[in-house]
Amino acid sequence: MVTEACKKNHVTVNGQIAKPSREVFPTDKITFRKDQIIQIVTVLDIPESRIGAKLVDLYRRNDTPAEAYAHLELLKLSKEHYRKTGTGRPTKKDRRDIDEYGNKIPEDIEGDFL
Repeated sequence: MVTEACKKNHVTVNGQIAKPSREVFPTDKITFRKDQIIQIVTVLDIPESRIGAKLVDLYRRNDTPAEAYAHLELLKLSKEHYRKTGTGRPTKKDRRDIDEYGNKIPEDIEGDFL
C-alpha cells in the first residue's frame, strides 16, 4: 500500500517526493495523505530491528495540525446528513410510499385547482 502511494508521488520526505526505497533518518518529516487529510510525521529515531506495531509510536511523532482532524469530523458529519449510515437504499415499497406521499392532494384544496 505504501509502495503504491510512493510510486504515485503521494509521499514526500522533507518536501521531496519519495521513492519506495528511500532511506529515512531521525528528524525527517514524512508527509502523506490518509483519510482525506494530510498527515505529517516526524521520525524521532530508527529502531535497530523490526518492532511490533505497539512500539512504533516510540520512534515517531505525529505533527498533523488539529484543524485537519476537525475538518475530517466535519466531512463525516456532512455525509451522515444525507442518509443515515447503514440504512442502505430505499426498498421498492419505500419508493412507492414516497411517490404516493408526494402525489397526494389534500381534499380541502382539491377543488380550488380544478
